[in-house]
Amino acid sequence: MSSIIYIIYNADASIKGKLDYALRKVKAPAGQSACSACDLTHAGYRLTETAEWTTTKKQIGAAEVRQLHRDELDQEIIDYSGRTGLKYPAVLGKKTPNDSLELLMTGEDLAGCAKDHAQFLKVLRQKAAEKDLNLD
Repeated sequence: MSSIIYIIYNADASIKGKLDYALRKVKAPAGQSACSACDLTHAGYRLTETAEWTTTKKQIGAAEVRQLHRDELDQEIIDYSGRTGLKYPAVLGKKTPNDSLELLMTGEDLAGCAKDHAQFLKVLRQKAAEKDLNLD
């Protein structure tokens, strides 16, 4: 069984959620992001993934990548977030579907990548290796 990577956005998938996100993005102070995961995968305001993100996902390897908005989270992720105080955006991972969730990247980690997909992959691989989570 392959690993699973969860990219969790600090936004909701609904139309209202998208409008709220756009408003937060406009109001965010310079140099701060309303959702660094959104910046990475959708270049901020786009409704579709960028071609660069599509290529990056393929480079993650054998892991299944699931991208979820806050209003799409399953109970396991909601419970994990409640137990750990997880703030979104974040990247979580599981070695197999039956294993426990592991925090791989915080919002700060994602912001540190600043839309740099090569840096994202480097940090993701490093954090996954620390948790013995196979991405190859």
